[in-house]
Amino acid sequence: MADVMNVGVNLEAFSLAINAIQALRSSVTRVFDSLKDGMKNKETLEGREKVFITEFQDNLQSVNRDLNELERLSTLVGRPSESHPLHNSGLLSLDPVQDKTPLYSQLLQAYKWSNKLQYHAGLASSLLNQQSLKRSANQMGTSAKRRPKVQPSTLVLPIQYVDDVISRIGRMFPDMSIELFRPNGTSAVLLVTLGKVLKAIVVMRSLFIDRTIVRGFHENIYSEDGKLDIWSKSNYQAFQKVTDHATTALLHYQLPQMPDVVVRSFMTWLRSYIKLFQNPCQRCGKFLQEGLPPTWRDFRTLEAFHDTCRQ
Repeated sequence: MADVMNVGVNLEAFSLAINAIQALRSSVTRVFDSLKDGMKNKETLEGREKVFITEFQDNLQSVNRDLNELERLSTLVGRPSESHPLHNSGLLSLDPVQDKTPLYSQLLQAYKWSNKLQYHAGLASSLLNQQSLKRSANQMGTSAKRRPKVQPSTLVLPIQYVDDVISRIGRMFPDMSIELFRPNGTSAVLLVTLGKVLKAIVVMRSLFIDRTIVRGFHENIYSEDGKLDIWSKSNYQAFQKVTDHATTALLHYQLPQMPDVVVRSFMTWLRSYIKLFQNPCQRCGKFLQEGLPPTWRDFRTLEAFHDTCRQ
């Protein structure tokens, strides 16, 4: 026969066994076809019975022959070898009461799970090592000469391009007013007014959003010197929750290659708060829970949930 591979399976015998299975199915089909057709028309009853019995016996012999051939090939196929470096723990498989103490099978399952965990951890490590932004404490001792200051080209975008993206987003949502400020040169600060529900201050670095502060519609958004207050929290717990969820949304919508898509997706998510006090929770069906409306919005469906109901 053919060479047996390292997995312990004879491929040639395996191919012949498949053909034997097909032959067995054909012979079994002929048996049932003969039973279905019954005795064919002959001159006498004795002749019909004789022909039927002869054909039926031949079909049964074909089934028996194909079945014996399949059993012979099954012994030649072999079984896949599962060699696990469990050392002396492999002797547990010889326990006569394995049903009561299935230690060996549990060890095999734990070993496979450990291998899978190590594989995924390796993939995660390779992906993290590819990130251009590294905040490891080991780099603090590296000299400035050895640490090149490479700035990704996607962070430097023309001001006109950023303004065009913001204006297009503003035209997409008529019920959302977006005012753009540049207090420190090229950095942009957006004042987003969503109906008469809330006001959000979005601090951007080119087209990358750094932070978001959400306050109520009637709250003061300016500091004493007349500039936008980008640090103070809202006086209302509901809008403090929305600010926390907006920070989570900034971490969710991440696509450095297409920053305009990230900003548009974030603004679409922020616009879902237009009915903050009108939409009930999609899970409990209540408008208020512990005195708060459903402040969480699903990132994919934009459905409203209470902070405790979304889990």
